[in-house]
Amino acid sequence: QVQLVESGGDLVQPGGSLRLSCAVVGYTLDADAVAWFRQAPGKEREMVSCNSRSIGITIYSDSVKGRFTISRDNAKNTVYLQMNSLKPEDAAVYYCASDPSQYCSTLPRNFRSWGQGTQVTVSS
Repeated sequence: QVQLVESGGDLVQPGGSLRLSCAVVGYTLDADAVAWFRQAPGKEREMVSCNSRSIGITIYSDSVKGRFTISRDNAKNTVYLQMNSLKPEDAAVYYCASDPSQYCSTLPRNFRSWGQGTQVTVSS
């Protein structure tokens, strides 16, 4: 059974940084597409970043481009999201997701496996 376990969410001041981690258990990520989504109260889940190692693409939403960086360590079967220059509007529950299709997508339905989410709060 595939399990994705996020960690690293916290309360941070505007302008601060956080690094989220997503450990994958019971499955080898290697060729999968991996992504980070987020969902704020009352809003739809939105794609923040996606990486397809096999195809060689990485995409970011316009709202985080230049501030967030997705990375993956296949040896550790872990995906990261480095978040810099955080803004109050970045506050949300962040989810990691993976799919063996290897294709990045902005649509949550195109990802088979999901973590439970980790809360990021940006406030002074």
